[in-house]
Amino acid sequence: MALTDTKARTAKPKEKQYKLYDEKGLLLLVHPNGSKYWRYKYRFNKKEKSLALGVYPEVTLKKARARRDDARELLSDDIDPGLNKQIQKTASSEASENNFKRIAEEWVLKKQAVWSPEHLKRIKRILNKDLFPWIGNRPINDITAPDLLAILRRIEDRGAVVTAKRTRQVAGMVFRYGVALGVTERDPSHDLKDALTAHVTKHRASITEPKEVGPLIKALDGYQGTPVVRAALKLAPLTFVRPGELRHAEWSEINFDNAEWRIPAERMKMKSDHIVPLSKQSLDILKEIYQLTGHRDHVFPNARSPRRSMSDNAVLGALRNLDIPKEKMSGHGFRAMARTILDEVLKFPPDWIEHQLAHAVRDVHGRAYNRTAHLEGRKKMMQAWADYLDKLKVEKNL
Repeated sequence: MALTDTKARTAKPKEKQYKLYDEKGLLLLVHPNGSKYWRYKYRFNKKEKSLALGVYPEVTLKKARARRDDARELLSDDIDPGLNKQIQKTASSEASENNFKRIAEEWVLKKQAVWSPEHLKRIKRILNKDLFPWIGNRPINDITAPDLLAILRRIEDRGAVVTAKRTRQVAGMVFRYGVALGVTERDPSHDLKDALTAHVTKHRASITEPKEVGPLIKALDGYQGTPVVRAALKLAPLTFVRPGELRHAEWSEINFDNAEWRIPAERMKMKSDHIVPLSKQSLDILKEIYQLTGHRDHVFPNARSPRRSMSDNAVLGALRNLDIPKEKMSGHGFRAMARTILDEVLKFPPDWIEHQLAHAVRDVHGRAYNRTAHLEGRKKMMQAWADYLDKLKVEKNL
C-alpha cells in the first residue's frame, strides 16, 4: 500500500528505527529521535543498495517520489544512481572551489611580482569593487558572456566607460588563466569586444608652447606648499617621468656622483630598468630635499604616513592651487611638453627623446634597445632641457 503524507507526518518514533514503505523501492526511515529520512532501495549489478533522497518534511512525499523516479531512469540506462550522486557531488565541490574569486586571487599572486604597486592596486580595486561582488563566488566555468556584460553595463551606467573597458580586460585575463589551468573552457569576455560603449580618447592636458612654458615654470618655482611637494613639483618638468614614477622615487635609486636616477623595472610601465640623467638643476633640488627626507626610503614621503610615498594627487593638487586648470595642464603633461619642445624647438633626435620617455622603442630588427642606449647623448639633452627651461623663465618675449 502506498504511503500517504498524513501517515508520514504522524509517524511517531519508537525505541528502534523502523521503515514506512511507499512504492517502487521508496521508503521513509523513522529514527528513535523522531527524525525521518527518505531512502530508495534498488539493486545494481546484483547488489542491493540504498540511496539517500533527503529529510522529511523538507523533502515532501511528492518530491521524494520524483527523486526516486529520476534514480529509476538512471538504472534503466545502466547507471548506478548512488555512484552518479557521488560524482555530481564531487563535481559540485570542485566547481565551488574553482570559483572566479579563487582563480583571480591565484592569478594576482602569480603576476604581482612583475607589476608596479600602482598597477597591482588598480587590478585589486577592479576585482574587489566591480567583479567579486557579482561573480566572485560563482564557478568560473558557469559564467557566461551575458553575466559579464550585466556587470559592465552597471559600470557604464555610472559613467565609468573607461573602467568598464578595463574591467572586461581584467576579467578576460582571469578567464584565460582559468583556461590554462583547465578549470574553464573559454574566455567569455572575448565575445563582448564590440558590446561596450565606445570611449573617445582625450589627450592629457599639456602646455607645449614655449611662450606659455616660461610662466608655468616660474609659477611652479613660486609654489608655497610643503617642501616635499614643492621639490616634486619643480623636479617634474626637469625629469618628465610618469607621475607614479616620480612620487615613488627612493633615495637608493639616486646616484649623486654619477648624476643618475635609476628606476627599477618593477616600477616602470614597460617593465624595464630606466635611467634618468640628472641635470645640475635636478641635483640641486634633490640635494636640498635630501636634508629633509634623506633618512627616509622615499624621496617624497607621505605627509601623514612617512613610510609611504607621497599621495598620487599631491602634484595635481599643487597645480590646481596655483590656479592652473586641469584643462590646461596635468601631471602627465610635462612629458608631452618635453617631447614636443625637445623635438620641434631644440631639435634633439627622436630616438633620444623616446628613450628618455621610457617608451617601447625598437631598432630596425624589432629588438628593444637597452636602458643605456644613447645615454651620453641623453645626458647632454637633459642638461640642455634644464637650461632651456631656466632661459624661458627669465625671457619676457619669445
